[in-house]
Amino acid sequence: MSIAIHVSGAAEDAVRSAVPTLVKDLVASGITEQNPTLWGPQAEAESAKRLGWTEAVAVSRPLVDEIVALREKLAAAGVNRIILAGMGGSSLAPEVITQTFGAELTVLDSTAPGQVRAALDAGVQNTAIVVSSKSGSTVETDSQRRVFEKAFQDAGIDPRERIIIVTDPGSPFDTAAREGGFTVFNADPNVGGRYSALTAFGLVPSGLAGVDISALLDEADQVLTELAIDDERNPGLILGAAISATSPRKDKLGIVADGTHIVGFADWAEQLIAESTGKEGTGILPVVLETLAPELENTPDDLQIVRLVDNADELHLFPRDRHEGEILVSGSLGAQLIVWEYAVAVAGRILGINPFDQPDVESAKEAARGLLDDRPEPQSPAFTEGGIEVRGDQSLVEGVSNVREAIDRLVAAIPEDGYVSIQAYVDRLSLPQLDGLRSLLAARAGRPVTFGWGPRFLHSTGQYHKGGPAQGVYLQITEEASTDLEIPDRPFTFGQLIEAQAAGDAGVLREHGRPVLSVKLTSPQDDTLALFEAIN
Repeated sequence: MSIAIHVSGAAEDAVRSAVPTLVKDLVASGITEQNPTLWGPQAEAESAKRLGWTEAVAVSRPLVDEIVALREKLAAAGVNRIILAGMGGSSLAPEVITQTFGAELTVLDSTAPGQVRAALDAGVQNTAIVVSSKSGSTVETDSQRRVFEKAFQDAGIDPRERIIIVTDPGSPFDTAAREGGFTVFNADPNVGGRYSALTAFGLVPSGLAGVDISALLDEADQVLTELAIDDERNPGLILGAAISATSPRKDKLGIVADGTHIVGFADWAEQLIAESTGKEGTGILPVVLETLAPELENTPDDLQIVRLVDNADELHLFPRDRHEGEILVSGSLGAQLIVWEYAVAVAGRILGINPFDQPDVESAKEAARGLLDDRPEPQSPAFTEGGIEVRGDQSLVEGVSNVREAIDRLVAAIPEDGYVSIQAYVDRLSLPQLDGLRSLLAARAGRPVTFGWGPRFLHSTGQYHKGGPAQGVYLQITEEASTDLEIPDRPFTFGQLIEAQAAGDAGVLREHGRPVLSVKLTSPQDDTLALFEAIN
């Protein structure tokens, strides 16, 4: 079998309770047949144009030869470095695919000027860039495309030979790219970004980087029959029920990679789960955990653990290796991708929400655009300690004079069923250690803590933060970048863009009544150590 799922404890009870009804209601076959009525009348219009992922394997097969042919053409021209400019599902799926298959792909899903400059400084003579966007209007992706197009021109290289476009057919981006003479791959327009792993968005950059994408599609194909059958052994029904139908409901899902060959899967699943379910005041909060995370030592009642392993059957056989109450999932990457997509669609039905829209994602984008247009003076910090400037809600900073006290206030504001979200709008190539704050703060708070690189997470967990339950408190980290970078033919720089994205998101969170503490590292390397000391 290409996929194995074992459940125990509350997850097993949820499966036993919910799956028979899902079978009776023909949910599995309904998803496969693209029945848009499964999620209720309000979701029907959106669902009717978002179920193409169920046939992605068949639709994508003809792309394989085209992608391989282009890879060989680029290699013959001396290209051995592929960059991907994309956000959300356009970057997360190729990232897990290439990491798992051992292929080199530079994923550029940031507007931090240092990170963009690092990609440029590595040189363009041997480089091609895949620009992925459904419409082409995504500001991050458009900005990255502009700066690389100029870099190719400055190096005497025809950009049309090195820029590959992935977009929806008939989109403004599609039209402009074809008129400009660029190579264009179209994806199925009836697939949303987070469900697009097995479409052109996942396959083009992965295939150009050297992944055997035909084998990936074969892996997914092996499980499609199981997913289509209305049967209590259907892995999509089992996993969907296990993550969403516990009673009382565990609305936080810790994802642990423990002995699996798949690299980076939790980051992809995080977007799929959060953006699909986090709305209408409900949802499932995915928490990417290390194997020895503090949460696993004393798991909160509302946190369920799913453990990705390489052989769930063997782990289940030996009592010493069982993880009571956890969900164990094993399988090939292609199979996991399609099974989780089915499972999250099933979870949407159980939760009574539309798993295919993202009504709150656009709010942060609009706020950022407004700040870029108006350019207001930045808010003065409530206080500065060393090189760290601190801003935030009055309840978090009034009467506070140091970072440790401000963190104490933030932790004290966590609801009994709440969580902390750390959002780092920084160059993660120069400050990769910041993600270590997650486990430190989790140990201190005794509650689940998520970590996201900005602006990447805006296209992922950002939906849950605004549309999900009002349980979160937010620690935003920004930096005083040592370098900035112009965006060709735009009235703002990358530094101004990422600052506007951070400020815009903080503003929207506050409008939703979410507590936000913002810390700015004016000397990032030195201040990072001070921030660790304040949280520890």
